[in-house]
Amino acid sequence: MPDTDSLLEALLFVADGPVSFEDLARALRSDRESVLQAIERLMAACATRGLRIIRQGAEVRMVTAPEAGPAIERFLGTGPPGKLSAAALETLAIVAYRQPLTRAKIEAVRGVNSDAILRSLTAKSLIAPVGRLERAGRPVLYGTTFEFLQYFGIPSLAALPTLPELEDYSQVKGEGLGAQGVGRAPYSEI
Repeated sequence: MPDTDSLLEALLFVADGPVSFEDLARALRSDRESVLQAIERLMAACATRGLRIIRQGAEVRMVTAPEAGPAIERFLGTGPPGKLSAAALETLAIVAYRQPLTRAKIEAVRGVNSDAILRSLTAKSLIAPVGRLERAGRPVLYGTTFEFLQYFGIPSLAALPTLPELEDYSQVKGEGLGAQGVGRAPYSEI
């Protein structure tokens, strides 16, 4: 009989999307803590292989390693994923570091209308609605997705680089928070 780690790897391999810790524990006839430990061991074991395990919240997914992308594209006869505009990257950074948040909050940070960017990022499955705010109008809350983690080749949101503290708002002028820069939130607040 295969050990828990091998069975976990097999389950993630055949899964067609993200899998919750609870579903894995049920399939393995194990407890959540044992599954979490097995996931951590599998993530470490896969760190230098062609497959990786990414984690978002209480779900995990097996994906190909980012560095395998060009060979996979040649093998499948597909091109590289489309590049993201500066505005899309800026919006993704805001969502990644402040999620969940509303369109209004994103626009407050960016200083410009973000409807088209949000639609584009949602269509690319890099962000998704994750709930609604409990206030008038019940605005949609946005968060990143597993596709976001896969696109950027990171195992979890915890692996996002930390942002340097900016002592002076003038340091962000023209640096992606809009042309005016001064008076806007520094990157550390994004």
